[in-house]
Amino acid sequence: MLELRQNINQSLKLQQGLVMTPQLQQAIRLLQLNRMELVDAIHAEIEQNPALEEELRPERSDLEHEASLTGETPKVEERSEVDKAKEVTGDAEAAGEIDWQQWLDQYSSSAPTGSGVRREAAEDLPSLEQTLTANETLQEHLEQQVGLLQLVEDDREIALQIIGALDDRGFLVGERPTEDIAIALDKSVDHVERVLQMVQRLDPVGVAARDLSECLITQMDVRDIADPLARVLVQRYLVELEKRNFHAIAKAEEVELEAIVHSLEVIRGLEPRPARNFGGEDSVYITPDIYVYKVGDEYQIVLNEDGLPKLRIAGYYRKALQNGMSGEAKKYVSDKLASAKWLISSIHRRQQTIYKVMESILKFQRDFFDRGIDHLKPLILRDVAQDIEMHESTVSRVTSNKYVHTPRGIFELKYFFSSSLSRTNSGEDVASASVKNRIKQLIDAENAKRPLSDQAIVKALEKDDIKIARRTVAKYREAMGILSSTKRRKIL
Repeated sequence: MLELRQNINQSLKLQQGLVMTPQLQQAIRLLQLNRMELVDAIHAEIEQNPALEEELRPERSDLEHEASLTGETPKVEERSEVDKAKEVTGDAEAAGEIDWQQWLDQYSSSAPTGSGVRREAAEDLPSLEQTLTANETLQEHLEQQVGLLQLVEDDREIALQIIGALDDRGFLVGERPTEDIAIALDKSVDHVERVLQMVQRLDPVGVAARDLSECLITQMDVRDIADPLARVLVQRYLVELEKRNFHAIAKAEEVELEAIVHSLEVIRGLEPRPARNFGGEDSVYITPDIYVYKVGDEYQIVLNEDGLPKLRIAGYYRKALQNGMSGEAKKYVSDKLASAKWLISSIHRRQQTIYKVMESILKFQRDFFDRGIDHLKPLILRDVAQDIEMHESTVSRVTSNKYVHTPRGIFELKYFFSSSLSRTNSGEDVASASVKNRIKQLIDAENAKRPLSDQAIVKALEKDDIKIARRTVAKYREAMGILSSTKRRKIL
């Protein structure tokens, strides 16, 4: 018989590894947040950490407001509270301990710790529920109209079922939608068809159509558009119209090309997506994280700290630590103070890193700021990372979802990083963003009756000393939402 033995031994093994502490995770998370997200994160931290509280910032003076409008460099405080805190905690942090008493003495503000001023101001403001609004959906818009109609219960039930089956275009989905609704509600198909015609004539007209042709024909019926050729085009030639094969249509229908053009203008006045104005997302307004001002021949970088909470230690914890404590209470206060200190330091490092990255971008892309997009240079994350002596992943986090306001407009920081394309003769490469802009300029200036093909654009770029493949031109054109030359052509 074979005997198996199992032994358990203990051994030590030394190896290196990266440990992501909660503090490090927080610092990385703060680094990749934009300004608006940072404000939310700080408020969330204030709610979780009772040792933190927000100090009300004084209102901006008229002089500062005027400076922001004229583009002049706003005045900045000589030293922020975070800078003072960093001076006190820098050496102690390296040693693994912090003199909380010294830190609190220098960092704590002399402003009152109570929040009575804020409560009094908040009493005059409307409640949160009164400030929230939502866009009306297509279903809500249609259901409201159905509610105003004097319908019998069966018709109303069918109408609501139809409304609930609409897609984001406003079309009725399904291969056999009326049959499916009839089976679901135990009604006849003819009954569903009658109610469907009623729904299709609600606002927006053409909603609940089963295809594009039915949608457009319904709109023509409701608007009393008497154009027989337009009806024929909608019913028979939608595919050919999309391909802009107008000559073939004119030949098949034995009409002049001018008649096709006239009917096309009628069709262009119709709405192919009835739900276009409903259920869309709210507009997103970009708030720059950084401002770049031109003062004389130089550029000044200013971080946008408007609305950014100014943190301080709550008065209760200051007094509690000054009065002395021990045991669990002391440990609790020390933990909360350490968390507050780390948050303040992380915010300071975040702001400092963003400034350094923008400063480096400005150095590399000075020609863009001076002369425009045609002079944007190829730039990769590694270039900036090496310049500021930081890791490439750090630069990637800093430049993601953050925007800068410049004299030439508002740009995402990622905009300044682009691949390069070779020039035909000169040795200097050109940024892909500059090539895209040149392609758009060529298309904007083309003859609408004879638009430039992708190959023609390649030839035109060669004259500008830019070497590029036709498929790359097609990729850039599609990325900018520009149609092909066939679909851009105008017949008259």
